[in-house]
Amino acid sequence: MANTKTKKEEGIEILEDPDVLAGKAEEFFNNSKNRNLVFGIGGVIAIAILAFLGYKYFITGKNTEAQKEMFQAVHYFEADSLGKALNGDGINYGFLDIIDNYGGTDAANLANFYAGTSFLKMGNAESAISYLESFSSSDYLVQARAYALVGDANMELGDYSAAASSYDQAASHKPNKEYTPLYLQKLAIANEANGKFSAAAAAYAKIVEEYPNSSLVQEAKKHKARLQGLAAE
Repeated sequence: MANTKTKKEEGIEILEDPDVLAGKAEEFFNNSKNRNLVFGIGGVIAIAILAFLGYKYFITGKNTEAQKEMFQAVHYFEADSLGKALNGDGINYGFLDIIDNYGGTDAANLANFYAGTSFLKMGNAESAISYLESFSSSDYLVQARAYALVGDANMELGDYSAAASSYDQAASHKPNKEYTPLYLQKLAIANEANGKFSAAAAAYAKIVEEYPNSSLVQEAKKHKARLQGLAAE
């Protein structure tokens, strides 16, 4: 009977014997079509890696530049000169310029937060929502704050359902004793404004039960009892 090997047996031999594996590799590369294929794929991968590294270097450099350009806008924001903070002063960039000219950088991302907050302070709730929703942060306190500000903007627009949703996001985002009770209070107020008395009472109950040392507990107890009465009517 002929001494033939199945595909499975050949595969096992290649895996178990380094010399066989080396021979197979040499045979593969000796084929010009295979060699061109490998080098072609390798070239594409190398170009992709270089492009990624180049982009990362470019963005890092742009971010450093953007941070310097944004310094004066932050100063105007802290001084409550919100028009200049947003649009610049004719010499220095405002937050909107940073967003437009340095997209993709951390500085532009932060500028979205500042711009959204500025618009909210100026009474432009719709623009505030647009910029705040474009912002994201790995800092749990800042991200929760952004959600809460979106809630504040929706309250100004009279969209109590959307406001409650945003406050719920803020309260649920990595809860903590410092700020979560405040977001729960805002959630309760939005739900009450929307006629959802049971949901409002539940938010106050959460303050009482989960944050007993909060300065908002006594007020939460009072409103919880009131809202439970309204829900029962």
